[in-house]
Amino acid sequence: MGLIGRLLSTVFGDGRNVVAETAEVFRVNAEGQAKREAELRAAALAQFGAEFAVPRRGLFDRLMDALNRVPRPAMALGTLALFVSAMVSPLWFAERMQGIALVPEPLWWLLGAIVSFYFGARHQVKGQEFQREIATTMAAVPTMVENVEALRSLRFDSPGAAQTTTDAALTLQTIEPSDNPALDDWRRSAA
Repeated sequence: MGLIGRLLSTVFGDGRNVVAETAEVFRVNAEGQAKREAELRAAALAQFGAEFAVPRRGLFDRLMDALNRVPRPAMALGTLALFVSAMVSPLWFAERMQGIALVPEPLWWLLGAIVSFYFGARHQVKGQEFQREIATTMAAVPTMVENVEALRSLRFDSPGAAQTTTDAALTLQTIEPSDNPALDDWRRSAA
C-alpha cells in the first residue's frame, strides 16, 4: 500500500494531475477552451456595447430632446389631418381656412422665420454631432489599419503557411520528401 500510495501521490499529489497535464500537450483541454471562448465572446460584446453606448444624460436633456421631436411629426400629421377634414367636412374646413386667410402677412413671415430657425438650428446641431463622430472615427483609422494588416498577415496564403486548400500541386509538394538533415540523422540512428 505504501508504494502504490507514493506512486499515486507522485502522479496526482500536490493538487496536480500529471496525466491530465500530459494529455493537454497533445489535445486541447475542452473545458479550458470553452472558458477562453466564452471570455472572448464576452470581451467582444463589451467592446461592441462600448462602441454604441450613449452617454448618460439628465432628465432636462431628455425632456428637451423629447420636445424637439414633436414639431415635425405634429406638422406632418396636422397637414394630413387638414386634407382628411377637407374631405370629411368641407364646411368645417372652409370656416377654418377663412380664419387663416385673415392672418396678416407679417405674421406669416414671422412664423416662417421661427420654423426656419428651429429646423435650421436643429440641423446645425445634428450636423455638428455628426462631424464629431466622423472626427472620432477618423482618429481611430490608423489603429484599424494596423489591426487589418496584422489580421491579413495571419491568412493561410501568407508566406510560410502550410494550408494548400484546393491546389493539387501544393498538396503534392507537402507530401514529397525534402532535404531535412535532422530527419536524416534520426533515420540513421534508428536503423
